[in-house]
Amino acid sequence: MESITHRKRILVAPLNWGLGHATRCIPIINKLIAHNFEPIIASDGFALELLKKEFPNLKAIELPSYNITYAKKANSFKLKLIKDSPHLLKTIKKEKKAIETIVQKEHIAGIISDNRFGARHKNIPSIFITHQLRVLSGNTTWLSSKLHQKIISKFDACWVPDHSGVNNLSGNLGHAESYKTPVKYLGPLTRFKKLDLDIKYRLLVLLSGPEPQRTYLEEKLLKQLKSYKGQVLFIKGQVEAEQQTTIEDNITICNFMTSKALEIAINESELILSRSGYTTIMDLAKLEKKAFFIPTPGQFEQMYLAKKLDSEGVVPCSKQDKFKIKMLDKAKDYSGFNSIESEVDFNALFEIFRA
Repeated sequence: MESITHRKRILVAPLNWGLGHATRCIPIINKLIAHNFEPIIASDGFALELLKKEFPNLKAIELPSYNITYAKKANSFKLKLIKDSPHLLKTIKKEKKAIETIVQKEHIAGIISDNRFGARHKNIPSIFITHQLRVLSGNTTWLSSKLHQKIISKFDACWVPDHSGVNNLSGNLGHAESYKTPVKYLGPLTRFKKLDLDIKYRLLVLLSGPEPQRTYLEEKLLKQLKSYKGQVLFIKGQVEAEQQTTIEDNITICNFMTSKALEIAINESELILSRSGYTTIMDLAKLEKKAFFIPTPGQFEQMYLAKKLDSEGVVPCSKQDKFKIKMLDKAKDYSGFNSIESEVDFNALFEIFRA
């Protein structure tokens, strides 16, 4: 086998917006290693910390932070994004300069960017991962989708973590006609496997996402769960230096879990209560779980996915301000997820980096 010093180095750069972009890069990183590449991780914040814990032996580099936060009120979400856009554009410029330095210093042979707009280089293959070929933004969807497509067109290829056919998870988000950039469908990306384990928790609460909405939901759920009967595992989604666990009556509370522990926890849980983030949907589909979704207020993508799965009879949902713990009983009338297996030829997929 080639020594690691002669392996081609691939920079894997997920966006730090919740944990989903980082976690769905985990199977990609593992496949790169299995195909004799040397991944280097680049991100910031919780996303970077999570990947450093998952891959302590890989080099990790901090990139400029987009500092994406949500408005306190859902109806101010779009306005806040517009207000923050000058900062975002400046950060992307800083990111591009940082990438140029990293490519030269670390002898990078290719880049895989999960929604980091500046993580590309004109002289090496640069791949963009997204499940949003269409970016929903209400009455400006046409504009946000066009702008997103323009950004993606600067990359050499676009990888979509979903099935290409009608039995897909992303719906209108990940399927668009006449796309300029070459699009390849990978099938859902997840770090988890379905395990045959006894049920330990009646409910698993799985939080993630930008502030302040993550904290708002955490506080709301902890209050309501005081009257809940049955064992509860509550994972806050806050990646810190050490894992911390506390037990309050029937509720076990963790700040975060690494992949293996979380894989076991989800398999041991009867029902999952979480945001309707796309990575969470891919994970729960693989593990064939029942769930209840509370989309992040103001985030059109999560609202669309939650409504889609509710209308299909797969997973019920509720707005955050309307949610009551008794609503979880609705889940028994929904089918839950069924996994659709897919095989990806990663050897062919990674050929772009061998050229």
